[in-house]
Amino acid sequence: MKSKIITYATVGVLMAFALLTLFLSSSVIFDWFGIRAKEGNYVPFVVWANFFCSWLYLLAAYGFIKLRKWTHKILVAAALILIIALIGLFFHINNGGLYETKTIGALIFRISLTLVFALLAYLRIVRK
Repeated sequence: MKSKIITYATVGVLMAFALLTLFLSSSVIFDWFGIRAKEGNYVPFVVWANFFCSWLYLLAAYGFIKLRKWTHKILVAAALILIIALIGLFFHINNGGLYETKTIGALIFRISLTLVFALLAYLRIVRK
């Protein structure tokens, strides 16, 4: 019973994170509700990386609820995409590109949270 509660809580947080990421990144990409102008100097490849990862999070939430062994691999792939985006952001910054300072912190937070989800998936599903 306790493990089911942990699984459902993890899936709930992962789904909320996925849907929030999907909404925010797609709002910038497709300029919904005028959000693009409010974001300031956003970096397009970072927004696209977040958008793609939001779909991976949704897929991982499905895998987590169905206890699929590939779930942690999807989350590790999302973390790698975000790490590549962070490296690209540093190149962008070093080449004088415009950016928002909060983008660095947001990427580090997303990478960390994604790795936590991957670890939980590994411990709950693969190692079980």
